[in-house]
Amino acid sequence: MWNTPDLCDAHPEQAQVLEPLFRDFGGKPAFFGQVVTVHCYEDNSRVKELAGTDGDGKVMVIDGGASLRRALIGDQIALDAVNHGWQGVVINGCARDIHELQRMPIGVRALASIPVKTEKKGLGDVDVPVTFAGQTIEPGMWLYADETGIVVSKEKLFG
Repeated sequence: MWNTPDLCDAHPEQAQVLEPLFRDFGGKPAFFGQVVTVHCYEDNSRVKELAGTDGDGKVMVIDGGASLRRALIGDQIALDAVNHGWQGVVINGCARDIHELQRMPIGVRALASIPVKTEKKGLGDVDVPVTFAGQTIEPGMWLYADETGIVVSKEKLFG
């Protein structure tokens, strides 16, 4: 088993720690996987599309520009992600349907919760570098999240 403090201790040069801004909304307290990024702002069209693709062993990292006005994931998208094998989602933005997310076998970290959904306009980019919480996260990196924090690395540190 792994935990983020041990990963930081064992790999001080590789482990990059995200600032502790995120709340845990998912039913899976610890998760890890290879990163797929989404950059979007108050439009979760690309998030919804990506949740319906093979996510086996992957973590979706969503840069929503830290917007606290619209939720980028809710119960329907999360269920689709679960059904397609996604391990978790980290959102620089909001989530909704928290009561449902807490019962799903997926990790969900977000800045806050809000009940308002997005409008789907087809906007956003997939597999682009995103920068938030003090780190630049690139597609293909590895992400490890647990109760202590979130670590990203260019190299696989465990598993």
